[in-house]
Amino acid sequence: MKEAMPVLTAGAGLHETLALLTSQLRPDANHKEDMVFLRDVFSERSLGYLMKIHERLRQYERQSPTPVLHSVSCLAEDVVDELQSRGMSPEERELVHLLTSPHIMALLSVHDTVAQKSFDPVLPPLPDDYEDELEEESVKIVRLVKNKEPLGATIRRDDVTGAVIVARIMRGGAADRSGLVHVGDELREVNGVSVIHKRPDEISQLLSQSQGSITLKIVPAVKEEDRLRESKVYVRALFDYVPLEDKATPCQEAGLPFKRGDILQVVTQDDSPWWQAKRVGDSNLRAGLVPSKQFQERRLAYRMKVGTLPNPKSPKTPAFDQACDKAGLRRSFRLSRKDRHGSSSNGSDSGDSDFLTYEEVTRYQQRPNERPRLVVLIGSLGARINELKQRVIAENPHRYAVAVPHTTRPKKAHEKEGVEYHFVTKQQFDADVLNNKFIEHGEYKENQYGTSIEAIRSVQAKNKMCVVDVQPEALKRLRTAEFKPYVVFVKPKVPDSRRRRTTAASSPGGAEQGRVTDEDLQEMRQSANQMDQQYGHLVDRVLIKEDSASACTELRSILERLERESFWVPVSWVRT
Repeated sequence: MKEAMPVLTAGAGLHETLALLTSQLRPDANHKEDMVFLRDVFSERSLGYLMKIHERLRQYERQSPTPVLHSVSCLAEDVVDELQSRGMSPEERELVHLLTSPHIMALLSVHDTVAQKSFDPVLPPLPDDYEDELEEESVKIVRLVKNKEPLGATIRRDDVTGAVIVARIMRGGAADRSGLVHVGDELREVNGVSVIHKRPDEISQLLSQSQGSITLKIVPAVKEEDRLRESKVYVRALFDYVPLEDKATPCQEAGLPFKRGDILQVVTQDDSPWWQAKRVGDSNLRAGLVPSKQFQERRLAYRMKVGTLPNPKSPKTPAFDQACDKAGLRRSFRLSRKDRHGSSSNGSDSGDSDFLTYEEVTRYQQRPNERPRLVVLIGSLGARINELKQRVIAENPHRYAVAVPHTTRPKKAHEKEGVEYHFVTKQQFDADVLNNKFIEHGEYKENQYGTSIEAIRSVQAKNKMCVVDVQPEALKRLRTAEFKPYVVFVKPKVPDSRRRRTTAASSPGGAEQGRVTDEDLQEMRQSANQMDQQYGHLVDRVLIKEDSASACTELRSILERLERESFWVPVSWVRT
């Protein structure tokens, strides 16, 4: 005997109907799985909430309530002003307290918003003929409200079907924020205009010209990809990139321009040739397209093959700062060109490739129990970096120190072992060179000079910050997780040749350099430019030296910040 369905009252809601229906579901032998499925669906709590919301909306629609006032907040303010203008009874004070409480004021504000119906964007109606063309395909009508910003999506033409397909969704763009457009969707129409026979550039123009609301007719992809997860990969750009000059980019407007040294957060690497990235510190939250590391390396390799790119392995050697001070402490020698293929050091460049593309980085701050970072000064012609280094160290010898160099010259009467130099025999020096113990070495006035790795370690072991000035070729040897060097490129402020005489006579920098010819100034400019091109990707800070006093102040500030702030360093330096 079948159980009779209970009779519903006239006022029963949809959620009550579902509850009664669920209670009457009885699985039988033939449809047990189906009945269990229906019971689970109808018993879902979220479905019950949706049904209740539906009933309230229908009730609101039937009753069509009209607000008595459209600005209750103003009325409340008037009442409070009136009561506060005279003496108040306890009941009136309580009323004023209620009307001025944050929750009541927020409630009245919401009432006014609903009464004035100012909570919806005003959108034009859908065209009447949209439903006529749906046919049997699953077509989705998407309406987006955007400002003057780009849509944040790129398109491509399918090679087989010829359909217009969404190729990328840019993070943070209008399409991404809507959650309604996905990679692989087929685009049929834009604002009622068919795009089936249009070229991709015509479609892009149509999309960019649409302001306010934009309506898309889309055939959803068979399988919509998951929302992109926020990436934690950060890279330092080792080259400049201008999308408008890149003919290979799929969409120049979607490209992200950057300068060498910018830190980029790579949002996704799903597309092999083109990454999506954001500049760290940029107020623009939308991601842009940048060439991937592999794609950029392939392009540079091709350019080098056809002869439009110089070989990075044979760059022109620039002139460096090699001034010798009066005390002879500056090792003013030419670096040995001897190859160090047998070196046991783990020094590294920005990657295994010879092409400068990207270097993966992370934030690093020195901990109390860690040795101070090494500070490396390099300088172009006229920078006088040794003088700058000695001045900063002399101001605070308890915090900063220099790596004591080795030499084969005889010790003078006033010199002490390990203070001015480490004095060694030529045989010992040559043995140390063969064992790769020097970061740089060379000959000056028939004597050998060199700066050793152990000299740097000796300074750091005393918990002092070691400051060295080296030729730029030594940077690769020093770029290790052990030293975590912070590289400062010092270059003199070179005046315009037409103003040279005035500048040299009036500025401290000009007085330091004495009489300088136009040819000297040109050599200094060329030296700075060549060093920047060849070694700029290894530099953390550029210091323009106008005079010794200001340069010393700036360098001192850099050293102090290194002890208390975090900086971007290669990720390999902090990985355990």
